[in-house]
Amino acid sequence: MIYKSLAETLRARLNEKEMQTGSVLPGEKTLAQEYGVSRMTMRRALAVLVEQGLIERRHGSGTRLLKKDVHHETRNLTGFCEIMKAQGRSVMSEVLEFEVMPAPPAIASQLRLQINERIYYSRRLRYVDGAPLLLEDSYMPVKLFHDLALVHLEGSKFDYIEKNCGINISGNYESLTPVLADGEISRLLKVARDTPLLRITSLSYSDSGVFLNYSIMYRNASDYQVDYHLRRGR
Repeated sequence: MIYKSLAETLRARLNEKEMQTGSVLPGEKTLAQEYGVSRMTMRRALAVLVEQGLIERRHGSGTRLLKKDVHHETRNLTGFCEIMKAQGRSVMSEVLEFEVMPAPPAIASQLRLQINERIYYSRRLRYVDGAPLLLEDSYMPVKLFHDLALVHLEGSKFDYIEKNCGINISGNYESLTPVLADGEISRLLKVARDTPLLRITSLSYSDSGVFLNYSIMYRNASDYQVDYHLRRGR
């Protein structure tokens, strides 16, 4: 549902460094206009954050941030191709779909675009050592990447963004959820229906704070392992 996706986007915003506990959020009407949604949708998204204990809404004094998430980051943000190639693995990307489309509300809210603004949609099946490992649906603003072509998607999007477009990727928000493979995904990943998968939503942004790419990925949990190197802050 749109309001749930919007709640996740707002949650990421609340966890930005600029936001401090006790900060007052913009009004409901202002936020609705900013994200291109109705006030009712924004109200439901904010209600989710209230239930999660992140924000508090008081009549007459607005909405304020009660607490931020405990947030862990891996040591470096590295692209899928970079990780696999560093391990000496062979990587290939098969582009199944690639088109320009108007941004639907849920995607527009993630990338902070106007609804129906032009975006690229692509679906890629990514192989490691000849075996399908990852299915990715990706959305990128046309206004930032006028020359995005099939050849770029067959390689590394990180390389295209940073080397071809000269845009520095500063960070990435990720959300991981266990799911079961449906008929279409099981066919593409060559796994049995209802195989446990890892669903990962990924939102990349530049060093100027512009959102560059929103992806929804499905990974075969039995064949893919993620290791984190976390350092304790002092």
